[in-house]
Amino acid sequence: MRLRLLLTGALLPLALWLFTPVLSQGAPSTDKAAKLQRDIDVARQKIQRRKGTEKVLTGDIAGYNRRIDRLQGKIGTLQGRERTVQNDLDAKRRELSRLQDELRAERARLTRLRARLAVAKDALARRLVELYQADAPDLVSVVLNADGFADLLERGEYLSRVGEQDQRVLKLVRTAKAEATATEEKLDGLEARQKEVTVAVQKRRDEISQIKQGLIDVRVGYDNTRAGKARALGNVREQRGDLENELEVAESAQAKIRAELAAAARRNAQSFGASPGGGSLPAQPIQGGGGPWIFPVSGPITGVFGEQRPGHLHAGVDIAAPEGTPLRAAANGRVALMQPTGASGGYGNYTCIQHTATLASCYAHQVRFGTSVGANVKQGQVIGYVGNTGNSFGAHLHFEARVNGVPVQPMNYL
Repeated sequence: MRLRLLLTGALLPLALWLFTPVLSQGAPSTDKAAKLQRDIDVARQKIQRRKGTEKVLTGDIAGYNRRIDRLQGKIGTLQGRERTVQNDLDAKRRELSRLQDELRAERARLTRLRARLAVAKDALARRLVELYQADAPDLVSVVLNADGFADLLERGEYLSRVGEQDQRVLKLVRTAKAEATATEEKLDGLEARQKEVTVAVQKRRDEISQIKQGLIDVRVGYDNTRAGKARALGNVREQRGDLENELEVAESAQAKIRAELAAAARRNAQSFGASPGGGSLPAQPIQGGGGPWIFPVSGPITGVFGEQRPGHLHAGVDIAAPEGTPLRAAANGRVALMQPTGASGGYGNYTCIQHTATLASCYAHQVRFGTSVGANVKQGQVIGYVGNTGNSFGAHLHFEARVNGVPVQPMNYL
């Protein structure tokens, strides 16, 4: 936007000059052309800086792309490990389900064993009561009370069966109790195994999930940073595009101005009876001291050519003199340009004299003019008077030498 305003300010008076007859009312301002050139140089520098920024941002984005790719590879590896752990977890869960089924079966068996143990204990108790209440038969009583040999055999078999039954009851009680104890111990082991498997698998899965989530968080941060740099890159490219468009407009205007100045120089050269590039003075600067030009006015030099001024380089030399002091033509020539304060863009009353097809001298900040456009002047002839018009801080002459419209060191001609 700033460049667009600068270019607009530079091009508006130039456009007015381009539609003005060259010799009758003045040629385009060479200082405006120089200012436009400076604006173009500034625009080119800005474009180069934008390109440098684009290069840095593009490199940053590529770096983040590589980081994200590496992180994605690690995340993929962890996802593979996570799938392996998940498969392991599924197997452990199946094992756990089998253990739970086995636990349920063992608990049911334990219940049955406890019931059998209770029945056996009850039978044993009753038998002990019976034995306690009845006298225990001995062998003599059985023989004496038997009614013959057959009855004796019968009584002996009865005693044997009673003893076997008692033994079975006792064995059943001991077996039931042992099985119940073993089943309880097995249940304790199964429950401990169930808890161990569940805790181990869950811990492993949680560790992998935590690592993976940490990598995902880092990747999200990289993604956000990369997106921010991509937006900045888009903005810089858009700004560069705008600057390039404005530069194209400025360069087109500059080419048009240079063409007009060259046309004016050719017309002046024809008026002098010389071909383009000819004339009484060379186009290239010569050594200072003993040059072909005279100083337009006497006074101390208060500003030199090329020194840095706010926003631009000084295009001439400043010579201090009282207001109203006559200004004299530095060399023979024809008045090619005269502009009043309102049209000169800061130069105040401004006059340019064309000496050859390429060389001109210019005089700024005059209090009033002393010649007219198209007039042939001699070296030392009064062409105006020192003043303080335009962008000036005290009475002085701003004196310029221009070759093909471009400011050069005037001291080379004096």
